[in-house]
Amino acid sequence: MAKKKITKKKTSKKASVTKPRARKKAVPDTAMEFAIEAAKVAAERHCTGIVVLDLRGISPATDYFVIATGTSGRQMRTVADEICQEAKKQNQQRFGWAGYEQGRWIVLDFIDVVVHIFDSEYRDYYDLELLWGDAKRIDY
Repeated sequence: MAKKKITKKKTSKKASVTKPRARKKAVPDTAMEFAIEAAKVAAERHCTGIVVLDLRGISPATDYFVIATGTSGRQMRTVADEICQEAKKQNQQRFGWAGYEQGRWIVLDFIDVVVHIFDSEYRDYYDLELLWGDAKRIDY
């Protein structure tokens, strides 16, 4: 009796053709751009001690703080108004604000960017830069 040669049947696998990955386009950080523009508005209106803090990865609430010190309640309200105008130009929506009438600490909440405009007494007392000391400072 003749032996049959048993051969394994080879299954042909088609080589998988992978499409080259499309490079991800760099997504512009519109929040950072807006934070920088808000800082510039404050500087143009003679605020002092202006700081932009990058809170990404540190704060679950927001990505950037802009902190500035005003010279008077009237000046602080003007800065707040002009920052809100800049926000509209950049399609940033203000979701909340506080302290506008008192003019001691005005907070403008744009979700990804929170702007704090202090008078000097409140700025020293609350010392947000110390509280968020791990945050990277952004040059504007």
